Amino acid sequence: MARPSQRAQVLDAFEHLLVDDVGVAATLDAVAAAAGVSKGGLLYHFPSKEALVDGLADRLRAQVAEDVEALRAAPDGPVAYWLSSSSSGTPAALTRTSQAVLRLAGAGQPAARAVLEEADQAWAGALGERIPDPVLARLVVLVGNGLWLETLTGLPPREDLRPLRERLERLVDGG
Repeated sequence: MARPSQRAQVLDAFEHLLVDDVGVAATLDAVAAAAGVSKGGLLYHFPSKEALVDGLADRLRAQVAEDVEALRAAPDGPVAYWLSSSSSGTPAALTRTSQAVLRLAGAGQPAARAVLEEADQAWAGALGERIPDPVLARLVVLVGNGLWLETLTGLPPREDLRPLRERLERLVDGG
C-alpha cells in the first residue's frame, strides 16, 4: 500500500487531534508533531489554521461526492444504502472526516458549517432524485441521520433496521 502524501498525513493528524485528542484546541505545532512533519512542512501545504480547516472541508467534499455516487448506484436502492451506511458508519473515512468537521462547525468555523450544509444538500438531492415526495425524502434523510448519531455515540446496534428500512421503502413505493 502506498504511503499517504505529506498533505494527507497532515489532514489525518488534524482529524485525529480533532476527534480523539485535544479537539478544536489543536495548534499548528500539535498538528505538525502528530503528522511527523516539520512545522515548515505543514506550512508549505497549509499556511494557516484556516487553510487546514479548508483542506479538511475539501476532503469531506470529495468523500461526500463519492458517497453520493455510491448512493445513486446502489443496487438495493437509495433507502437501503442510506440507512445501512448511516447505521454502520461506513465508509469509515467519511465518518471520521465528518466527525472532525462537526467539531469545527460547533466551534464556529464558517468553512466547516458551509461544507456540512453542502453535504446535506448533496445527499438530500440524491435521495430526492429517487424519492419524488420531498417530505418523504426528508424523512429518509432524518432517519439516516439519527442512525448515524446512534453509531457515533457508541450505542449498540439495534435489531429494527430491517423493518425500519422495509417500512420506509413501502412508503417510498407508495404503499
